[in-house]
Amino acid sequence: MNDAKPRVVLGVGGGIAAYKACEVLRGLTESGHDVRVVPTEAALNFVGAATFEALSGNPVHTGVFTEVPEVQHVRAGKEADLVLVVPATANLLAKAAHGLADDLLTNTLLTARCPVAFFPAMHTEMWEHPATRDNVALLRSRGLVVTEPAAGRLTGVDTGKGRLADPAEIVDLARLLLAEPGALPRDLEGLRVVISAGGTREPLDPVRFLGNRSSGKQGFALARVAAQRGAEVTLVAGHTDELPSPAGATLQRVSTAEEMRKAVHAAAADADVVVMAAAVADFRPATLADHKIKKSEDSPDPVLTLDRNADILAELVRERRSGQIVVGFAAETGDENGSVLDHARAKLRRKGADLLVVNAVGDGKAFGTEDNAGWLLASDGTEQVISQGAKARLAATLWDAVTALIERRL
Repeated sequence: MNDAKPRVVLGVGGGIAAYKACEVLRGLTESGHDVRVVPTEAALNFVGAATFEALSGNPVHTGVFTEVPEVQHVRAGKEADLVLVVPATANLLAKAAHGLADDLLTNTLLTARCPVAFFPAMHTEMWEHPATRDNVALLRSRGLVVTEPAAGRLTGVDTGKGRLADPAEIVDLARLLLAEPGALPRDLEGLRVVISAGGTREPLDPVRFLGNRSSGKQGFALARVAAQRGAEVTLVAGHTDELPSPAGATLQRVSTAEEMRKAVHAAAADADVVVMAAAVADFRPATLADHKIKKSEDSPDPVLTLDRNADILAELVRERRSGQIVVGFAAETGDENGSVLDHARAKLRRKGADLLVVNAVGDGKAFGTEDNAGWLLASDGTEQVISQGAKARLAATLWDAVTALIERRL
């Protein structure tokens, strides 16, 4: 393996979702990771070894009696920086929980001393079976990551919880675990979390609208990480870049600022934490034309009158129930009246939120990017710099701050 690249072992279980492991493999290799695929024999019924070898550039084996002098059943796990199992079938989870080692993958799981993450995929009945739930709990108690599966279409005509998480989400979480091995503890279990994401659109006529550049990626990353840390997550999303629904979260789509306001308030009524990461329009057209506004050389230029939208974050702070934590986001630019941080500190005092994540925007920063940076301001005056990194990493930093705040209040 190439020591200059992060080394990832991608275990592939024998389920129909094995074909999605190819997308995970491509995502990891294209983002600079050296990946060795270790499938089960059953997995090769779905995807051939040649496909995995072509995409990874590494040989593929399933048994412990190949490359015997290299002791691959020990080396693969010991040398890895991260082990992923995609998909993790009920059978694989059971073997891992009870220490069985009858092929190269299960041997690798026993020898790995790096972060290990399982991404389950199976029918709902199998995922909910007491045996599977016990195996998952046992693996998590040992510090291994077993993610929540997505809900949706399964094999045949069945739908429900047990669908493999989207490959892009798996790659995102893999990058997070490589950067922060302890980023996915189950420390949010029992908490109800509401997160808003994306931009709103305020219609001007049947064709046009006022909007903004928000992609929703940061809000979705917040929901993704919170769900995998055990929270019950409701994600209220405006317009986004066709992002897949985060596994383990309930997604509710809205369009306008007023729709988002109603949805967030309804969801926040019994929430423990509310995070307003959406880019909500400050203004909307005062009137909505019932026909497309025409451009004509002999008519005067139209004048657009705007009405102010409600300040959802300020409303949430005023109406929050006892003990509820409210987090805001601020996209700021500096000007002649102050720096980004000057404006952010003033906003935190004005809004009254517990925490405020501040992003400097413009010149390709924050909006639409894969990475993010900024500051985390707290109502007690403490400030934390958030260095440049994946948006999932910023999400983990925020949830660390939320859990610390909850502990201090106990």
